Amino acid sequence: MRPVARTLDEATQAPADGFLADVLEGLSRPAKRLPSKYFYDARGSRLFEAICDTPEYYLTRAEIEILGDHAMEMAAAVGPRRIIVEYGSGASIKTRLLLDHLDASAYVPVDVSRGPLLAASAAIARDYPKLKVQPLHADFTRPFSLPLGALGRSLVYFPGSTIGNFEPHDATALLRQIARAPGCDGALIGIDLVKSRQVLEAAYNDRDLVTAAFNLNLLHRINGELDGEFQPGRFSHRAVFNEAASRIEMHLVSKIDQVVGVGGRSFSFRAGESILTELSHKYTLDGFSDMSSSAGLTLTQAWTDDAARFAVVHLVRRAA
Repeated sequence: MRPVARTLDEATQAPADGFLADVLEGLSRPAKRLPSKYFYDARGSRLFEAICDTPEYYLTRAEIEILGDHAMEMAAAVGPRRIIVEYGSGASIKTRLLLDHLDASAYVPVDVSRGPLLAASAAIARDYPKLKVQPLHADFTRPFSLPLGALGRSLVYFPGSTIGNFEPHDATALLRQIARAPGCDGALIGIDLVKSRQVLEAAYNDRDLVTAAFNLNLLHRINGELDGEFQPGRFSHRAVFNEAASRIEMHLVSKIDQVVGVGGRSFSFRAGESILTELSHKYTLDGFSDMSSSAGLTLTQAWTDDAARFAVVHLVRRAA
C-alpha cells in the first residue's frame, strides 16, 4: 500500500482559516449569506451522506446510474495514464466507479474537510494498491499546487453538481481556472439539469428533515468553532426554486426578532429575515456548453441518466 497522509502537515496546503472572516462579512451584508463550503464539518459531512439516501434527493442516484452505464465510454474519451484531481472529493464514493475503468496513474482528492478527506483517501489507497493517492487539504476555489509526484497530464473530476453552488460568474471563473491549470487538458463535471419545480423543491425539502438538519448544522458549527451565540431552534430551513435564475436557494429563516453574537460582534435579525446558505443552479446542456466555452473549454460529450435528470459532461481545453 502506498502511504496516505494522516496529519494536516502530510496532507499539505491546509486552507487559510477564513471561517470567522467569512461569517462576519456574510452576516454584515444587507442580505445576509454564508458560504456553503462551511457546511462540511464532520457532522455536516455525515448529514450530507444521509441526504444522498433520502427518497427525494435524486441527484446522487442519477449520477451513479450514469457512471455505472457509461464509465467505460468516459474512460475512452479521457484516455490513458491520467492523474485524476477531484474537487470536493468528500467520501469519494462515485470516484470508485471511474477508477474501476480509468487508466489512472495517481489520484489527488482535494477537500476542505480534513477528516473525511483522509478517511476516504486511506480507503481508496487500500482498495487500489497500485494507485498513488495523494490527498490535498485545500480550498479548490483558491489557487493551489498539486503535490510532488502528481505532476503530469491531469483530468479534473468534479462530481455532484457542486459547480451549481457557484454564482454564474464564479462558476465561469472556476472553469477558467481548470482550463489554465498546468498539465490539465480536460474535466469530467456533474451537472443537475432543469426540471419541474415540484421535483426540485422536494429534493431540498425531504420529509425526514435531513436537509433541514444539515442546513441548521452550520449554526451549530459557528457556535462550536467561533464561540457563536446562535440558538438554532430560533431558525427554520427553507429551500425554494427561483425559476428566473434557474436555481434552488436555501435559507435559514429567523422565527423571531433577535440579536446574535459572533466573534465579539452582534447581528440583528428581524422575524422572517433569512441567511442565504446555498445556491444550486440547474442547467441545460446548451447553457452549460456556452458557459464552458466562454472559459476556454469545449463540451465534447454528455451522458445522462435514463430520465434525463442529471448529466456528466466531458470538457477539453480549447486549442489556443
